[in-house]
Amino acid sequence: MWKQFLGKLPRTKSSGAGRDGFDAGQCSSNSTNGIQRATSLPSGGGSGGGRSASAIKRMSSAVFPSSVVAGIEPLVAFKDVPGSERHNLFVSKLGLCCAVFDFSDPAKSAAEKDIKRQALLDLVDFVDTNTSRFSEPVIAACSRMFAVNLFRVFPPNYRSGSSSSGSGEGDEDEPMFDPAWCHLQLVYELLLKFIGSTSLDAKVGKKYFDHSFIVRLLNLLDSEDPRERDSLKTILHRIYGKFMVHRPFIRKAVSNIFYHFVFETQRHNGIAELLEVFGSVISGFALPLKEEHKIFLWRVLIPLHKPKSVGVYLQQLTYCVTQFLDKDPKLAGSIIIGLLRYWPITNSQKEVMFLSEIEEILEATSAVEFQKCMVPLFRRIAHCINSSHFQVAERALFMWNNDHIISLIAQNHQVIMPIIVPALEQNSQTHWNQAVLNLTASVMKMFSEVDEELFSACLTKCKEDEENQASLEEKRRLTWARLESAAALQPVTGHTAVLVGRQPSANLIATLI
Repeated sequence: MWKQFLGKLPRTKSSGAGRDGFDAGQCSSNSTNGIQRATSLPSGGGSGGGRSASAIKRMSSAVFPSSVVAGIEPLVAFKDVPGSERHNLFVSKLGLCCAVFDFSDPAKSAAEKDIKRQALLDLVDFVDTNTSRFSEPVIAACSRMFAVNLFRVFPPNYRSGSSSSGSGEGDEDEPMFDPAWCHLQLVYELLLKFIGSTSLDAKVGKKYFDHSFIVRLLNLLDSEDPRERDSLKTILHRIYGKFMVHRPFIRKAVSNIFYHFVFETQRHNGIAELLEVFGSVISGFALPLKEEHKIFLWRVLIPLHKPKSVGVYLQQLTYCVTQFLDKDPKLAGSIIIGLLRYWPITNSQKEVMFLSEIEEILEATSAVEFQKCMVPLFRRIAHCINSSHFQVAERALFMWNNDHIISLIAQNHQVIMPIIVPALEQNSQTHWNQAVLNLTASVMKMFSEVDEELFSACLTKCKEDEENQASLEEKRRLTWARLESAAALQPVTGHTAVLVGRQPSANLIATLI
């Protein structure tokens, strides 16, 4: 059996044993011996039918230092060792997997990469089927292996190029994929299964999966590879559930990432994944909500509507906001006021997104909370109805297709109709889009059915306001005409002072009038 494993290794001169094999890096700060995979065998290794077990052990010790692997050959299968030795073999395989390869050249160290991949597969299978509790040395070895393989600084092109959450539309269509994913995927799978295993004692594991480990794990969410971010999202959720003592720190660390994104860089690839994790976290908050959680809503979730790339993560952000509403419906009014504070003025696409989110929030809003924000809200909706961008106007008018919103409007129509009817009347006279005109007529008919007398009074006031406005404009035109006539009667001489770019004083206008 030893021949079957060791006979697969490529044969080169022993002097080049470490040149293209495993990197001789440290897996622990306390150890100076790296795991180095030799690529050579002694001459005649392919025909070693008569080789004794002691000879194989001597060669194994030369290839894998005994100080690291505790005298156990890492390439042995778990089924071929006694149950009492399997944890030692597990540690040996972890040490073997501490080697990190360069995947920029697929042909480089191909045999060693395959050996590491097989070792990772063995580790995943063992964690999946293991029933005995992991000892502290095993947990420490796992933590070291995860750190060596996962924690890395992304190349400059990862950050200098367009990021999916950084510059808006279209960039996410061309994600960058990490060439080392064939190994990273197995390491992430092993980390997920190890954290979720019942054999891992959380009281012991929290010492090794500590704050430093969590922060470095969160930093990986800025990866360009969507596969890596998806794996990290699941692992972060599992860590949050496993180690309750780390939950406040995780919330604070994620909040800091959001702060840095909103108020400094507005560039990060993992905002959607972080919000997806926090959607589940928020749903598990106990009632009544702590002040800390409300602060997270005011200072993090609401300002996250500010970046221009909000469309990339709006779905997850809206879910988090609605989860807060499910927990405490009294937050609806202040949430809507907060959204109005960040309302986009010149970005029509964001405006359409905001209108969609407002509708979703209004569906969970009670009549009492609605009254707290209805005046500023419908003033903004009136502006949207009059928008020359037909999608904005259309989306605003679509709110009258929602039965719950119609019910809220009907209960407060005496306040809302004087705000909305003038905008509808202006649309019916001046808007260029036929679909918007049809929707405007439909909403006006709906208002007339709710309270025909008030609707007629609003229309009458609209006409009076238009007439007053026309009168003011005509009066202003005549005033300027008189000014021009007066100026024409007094020709400019060399010593006459001339006012350029200033409006006439009130006394002069009064004199001319």
